[in-house]
Amino acid sequence: MSVKIFGKGKKAALKRRHARIRKRISGTAERPRLVVTRSNRHMVAQIVDDNAGKTLVSESTLMADFADFQGTKTEAAKKVGELLAKKAKDAGITSVVFDRGGNMYHGRVAAVAEGAREGGLAL
Repeated sequence: MSVKIFGKGKKAALKRRHARIRKRISGTAERPRLVVTRSNRHMVAQIVDDNAGKTLVSESTLMADFADFQGTKTEAAKKVGELLAKKAKDAGITSVVFDRGGNMYHGRVAAVAEGAREGGLAL
């Protein structure tokens, strides 16, 4: 997988880091990839089987479950992880590979992973 990302700035740097991570991390049917996408307001997490090219389960703060959520962005990220783990268990997924998406494993990204672990997923 050769990705040439030119330019400066935060978005280009994020894409370069994610490309470096994706060289080593890939999701399979037995152990799919948990991808975290972070924006200033929202968190999106999805479990992907890269061999089939399909998203198996997804959860985000944009879904109806969060319409009445009151709390910090970190608490919302943790809840995303917990709800994703619940959906994954219902789909028969118990173990995943964590893909931080080029972001630092800190704050909201770490909260998603922590919530997924508490929900019963093995990372």
